[in-house]
Amino acid sequence: MGNGEFAGRNMRRMRKKHRWLSKRWKRRALKLKSRHDPLEGAPQARAIVLEKIVLEQKQPHSGLIKCVKCQLIKNGKVVSAHAVRDKAITFIDEHDEVVIAGLGGSQRGQMGSMPGVRYKVVSVNNVDLQMLRKGKKEKAKR
Repeated sequence: MGNGEFAGRNMRRMRKKHRWLSKRWKRRALKLKSRHDPLEGAPQARAIVLEKIVLEQKQPHSGLIKCVKCQLIKNGKVVSAHAVRDKAITFIDEHDEVVIAGLGGSQRGQMGSMPGVRYKVVSVNNVDLQMLRKGKKEKAKR
């Protein structure tokens, strides 16, 4: 690639070509997050709890992960979300409305040893889950 006085067009063309090698730029240019993400690019989404499930951790860890299988209100897709911290699952019942957010695993994936879980429960029936756990608020009756 020439760096001469009249090489501007060539440099711009090569820059455009090599941008596609950057994974982050390519995902943004092709709008892959909004296309394949169940939340459609949004940071949080509302969902209805279908059932409580317990998952086993992947090797080398052992233990049971308390999760809920829930259906998103905006598009009807079913995802599993993790109830974070001790005894948090006891405050979530079937047919409750929950707000879920991303777990924060690397490259928009799962976190650590949780198989197929990409989201966490933030609030239940418009009440923050951590406030329920600490006993500072009560869940609204439906």
